[in-house]
Amino acid sequence: MIKCGRPRKGEETLSRDRLVDSASQLFLEYGYGNLCLETVAKEARVSMRTIYSQFGGKAGLFGAVIKRCSDRFVTVLAENNVLEGQPEAALLDFAKHFLYGITRPDAVRLRTILLGEALRFPDLATQFYEQGPGRTQVHLAQFFARQQQAGHFLGTDPQVLADYFLGAFRSERFQKLQLGLATTPDEAEIEAWARQTTTLFLYGSLKAGVDGNGNKAGMDEERGGKK
Repeated sequence: MIKCGRPRKGEETLSRDRLVDSASQLFLEYGYGNLCLETVAKEARVSMRTIYSQFGGKAGLFGAVIKRCSDRFVTVLAENNVLEGQPEAALLDFAKHFLYGITRPDAVRLRTILLGEALRFPDLATQFYEQGPGRTQVHLAQFFARQQQAGHFLGTDPQVLADYFLGAFRSERFQKLQLGLATTPDEAEIEAWARQTTTLFLYGSLKAGVDGNGNKAGMDEERGGKK
C-alpha cells in the first residue's frame, strides 16, 4: 500500500539529519561556490523542494551545518546545567567542548571555506556568523548574566565578558592551526589549553599582592612610614 500525506515527525527528523550529513561532507569536498544543490539532493535522496522548504537555499543549509557544530558546546551552557552554580567549572567545561569543536579538521576546513568565499556570498557569511560565533556569544552572555544575578561576577556588560572569553581562544595558536602550521590538539592538549585560558580570564596574570603598577601591596604605605 502506498503511503500518502506528509511524513511523520520522526521521518522528517531523519530526513533532515541525512540532508545535513550529506551537505557537510559535500561542502568539505566541493567548497561552497562550486557545490550545486542538485548534488546535495541526489546524495541525500531528497527533492530540491525539500531543501528549499527546510533551509531556504544553500546558505541556509550551510548555516544548518554550522549550527550542528555549535550545538555541541552551546548546550553545555544550558540554563538547567548542573554546573550552573559553579561558574569556574561551567566555563572550563564549556571551554573544553568549544576548543574540541573548533579545532577538529572538518571544522577548520569549513571555516577556511567561509573565509575564502564570504565576500562573494554575503548570505554565507551571515549564516555562518548567526549560527556559529554569534549564537555562541549570545548563549555565553546569557550565562554570564545569570551568574551576575547570582553574585559570582562583577557588573561588566555580559556581552563584553562573552566577547573577551571567546576571543581568548581565537589566539595565535588557533591562527596557526587555521593556517596549517600546527597539528590538531589531542585531548590532553585541549584540557591544558582550556584550563590555562579559563584561569587567566578569571584571575588575570598578576601575582597576588601586586598592584597594576607592579608594586607590592602596601609598599607605598611602608615607604611613607619610613619618611
